[in-house]
Amino acid sequence: MINTDRSFWSSKKVVVTGGAGFLGSYVLAKLKERGCDKIFVPLVEEYDLVKERDIIRLYENHQPDIVIHLAAVVGGIGANQVNPGKYFYENLMMGVQLMHQGYLNKIEKFVAIGTICAYPKFCPVPFKEEDIWNGYPEETNAPYGQAKKMMLVQSLAYREQYDFNSIFLLPVNLYGPRDNFDPQSSHVIPALIKKFVEAVEEKKPYVEVWGDGSPTREFLYADDAAEGILLGTEYYNKSEPVNLGTGFEISIKDLVTLIGQKCDYHGEIKWLTDKPNGQPKRRLCTQKAEKEFGFQAKVTFEEGIENTIGWYLKNR
Repeated sequence: MINTDRSFWSSKKVVVTGGAGFLGSYVLAKLKERGCDKIFVPLVEEYDLVKERDIIRLYENHQPDIVIHLAAVVGGIGANQVNPGKYFYENLMMGVQLMHQGYLNKIEKFVAIGTICAYPKFCPVPFKEEDIWNGYPEETNAPYGQAKKMMLVQSLAYREQYDFNSIFLLPVNLYGPRDNFDPQSSHVIPALIKKFVEAVEEKKPYVEVWGDGSPTREFLYADDAAEGILLGTEYYNKSEPVNLGTGFEISIKDLVTLIGQKCDYHGEIKWLTDKPNGQPKRRLCTQKAEKEFGFQAKVTFEEGIENTIGWYLKNR
């Protein structure tokens, strides 16, 4: 196991886009634990990262050594269906322009955070990094996935032509305390927790869930994801993509049952089979992250779910 390199961060100026968000809060905490004290988080009120002039101004004002690009315009299946153009354009423009200006400003390293929505719809399980080009993504989130994947194309091209050091990490679906519980834009775990907690309180006889429960998903606790991102930043210096995950998958049906039990809900589950399932199966091959920079997820899924429900009950 590789140990974290505290000396790596001691003099580095780091910009963390999306640092005010869910994953960002964990990345900032781990940066501070490692002794990094020159961190800047661009807020949308001051820097609109879709606009080139704001990105140029960001680099001029803060002159980072490292940029960790976490920012994304993102949501669940429903939000992706309503906003395919917005999710494509805004994610594409943020990523491509941030990396390009990073190259022009001769920064030491650009860390691009992709999405497993970039993998083909019918990718062999477990998803291996070399399979990412072998087909089109699942339709409901393909525009978002493809926009993020363009940073991988850019990373490979800029390393080849300019010897620019950028990496592309692919975290699986994230969850944990401080997640987004807004029903209009939340992902499956916080959405289900909110539904079940409200159903218990309001004594609802049933809870409705999209799809038929058959798809499988893999989930990564946000604190583990942040550790993987910083280990990759410290030790990985290639543009080939690297998965960040647990290698553990659970069906949506079993996930619903687990969260219902943890929330102490005893009513009926109604499956809305006219609603989309999303990608049929998702589980990552995680060997490359362990081999290249010693990353292994630590938090078990049941422990992570209990922590997330506990946080929601205290902080909603």
